[in-house]
Amino acid sequence: MPAPASYDAVIVGGGHNGLTAAAYLARAGRRVLVLERLAVTGGAAVSARPFPGVDARLSRYSYLVSLLPRKIVDDLGLRFAVRERSVSSYTPAERGGRATGLLVGGGRARTRASFERLTGSGREYAAWEEFQALTGRVARRVFPTLTEPLPTRAELRRRIDDDTAWRALFEEPIGAAVEERFHDDLVRGVVLTDALIGTFADAHDPSLRQNACFLYHVIGGGTGDWNVPVGGMGALTDALADAARAAGAEIRTGHEVTRITPGTRAAEVEFRTGTGDDTGRVGARHVLVNASPEALAALLDEEPPEPAEGAQFKVNMLLTRLPRLRDTTVDPREAFAGTFHVAEGYDALATAYAEAAAGSVPSAPPSEIYCHSLTDPTILAPDLVRRGYQTLTLFGLHTPARLFRADNTATRAEVLAATLAQLDAHLAEPLADCLATDADGRPCVEARTPLDLEAELRLPGGNIFHRDLAFPYAREGIGRWGVETAHEPVLLCGAGAVRGGGVSGVPGHNAAMAVLERPV
Repeated sequence: MPAPASYDAVIVGGGHNGLTAAAYLARAGRRVLVLERLAVTGGAAVSARPFPGVDARLSRYSYLVSLLPRKIVDDLGLRFAVRERSVSSYTPAERGGRATGLLVGGGRARTRASFERLTGSGREYAAWEEFQALTGRVARRVFPTLTEPLPTRAELRRRIDDDTAWRALFEEPIGAAVEERFHDDLVRGVVLTDALIGTFADAHDPSLRQNACFLYHVIGGGTGDWNVPVGGMGALTDALADAARAAGAEIRTGHEVTRITPGTRAAEVEFRTGTGDDTGRVGARHVLVNASPEALAALLDEEPPEPAEGAQFKVNMLLTRLPRLRDTTVDPREAFAGTFHVAEGYDALATAYAEAAAGSVPSAPPSEIYCHSLTDPTILAPDLVRRGYQTLTLFGLHTPARLFRADNTATRAEVLAATLAQLDAHLAEPLADCLATDADGRPCVEARTPLDLEAELRLPGGNIFHRDLAFPYAREGIGRWGVETAHEPVLLCGAGAVRGGGVSGVPGHNAAMAVLERPV
């Protein structure tokens, strides 16, 4: 039998979702204990100084904010802010032997002119505006439901009230909608990338996992905007930890949970501390697990779910200056302020997927890059800002964990070299000439593969969503909030919950709401 419940809730894992749940429950007067394996809270949503002797505090893993509801910030009184990027995206290209590109941002007139300059007509821009309007309508109707009890599929469809949008996003592979509306390969690729962030899939994958990924990337905040966290991503998790502690929650780092034994009305949590020599156990009315479904199964000693696999390549860099572009019509400070797409044409994305699916490193690895410090220079020491230093964050696509299993170190170096070569093709100077060096004279470049994320953060297979994203509606076997498990005292409050994924706090909020609805 579980130990007597000495806490109302024990939260396993101090990532941003666990901290969100802790803050809500503590503010409601519940006695809450957070047990975090690492020495610091935050999980993947942390800031760090990865380069020795360099005072640059980077968002090491997660790096942009879209899905965090304003409701959570306001409910918890968080001292946290985001800033809009001045440009949405820039995609370099070569047309007719000349360097050019597509700039989305700077107002409608400027965006329209960029489309027309690239494609030679106004057709693609008109299709772009029409599709943006379609996803905008869906965003405004779906995003508020993320912090409500799960709607049924029929209820969500009625709420969207747009058969064309429903078919395009929920029923047919997203590739059909992209190919039906757009004709230019580059424009098609820019649209498709939202379906492939951290998701290894083809545009026409019949599973529709790329559609679920696309949906979550275009509904954030009801607008789909991806904003920069002021002070870095760690500013959010620090604010959440402060809010939880201020409300009375206990947070213990260096405490690794090793087992959960659920009963009918309570559960027992076993843990070890430090090097593992010291162990303990505690009882709780509820246990909220801010970890993957695989980790939850292991803690319960149950059959694990289907293995997850990540497919992204993360690179953090510090530059002494931004590189010059071959396309001289755009300022690098604009091009890198938004999402800078590399090797992400529609056909190039399909080729990269096919190569990786066949077990080879893509010949032209696709990636997207942005410069946090252009929008928020506070992450750099004043001296670095004065000297013109800038950060670059690169997120690579179609690099599944399977590619790295034979030799993670060698393949990491191979993918990094190939990815930066694709960027160099659009620069007027090698990126290497712009890289800062650390106190030991090494270039300020840090690359992370899915296997690195698995080792450092215990993301299963390096999957940043813990498993494939799910459409935000109820289905058989899923509870009212999408966080329930087969054991009444145990809830899943991590990214693997329904409506999880991304930096949102939504699973943490929903798990807390599920607890607060139950009788004390």
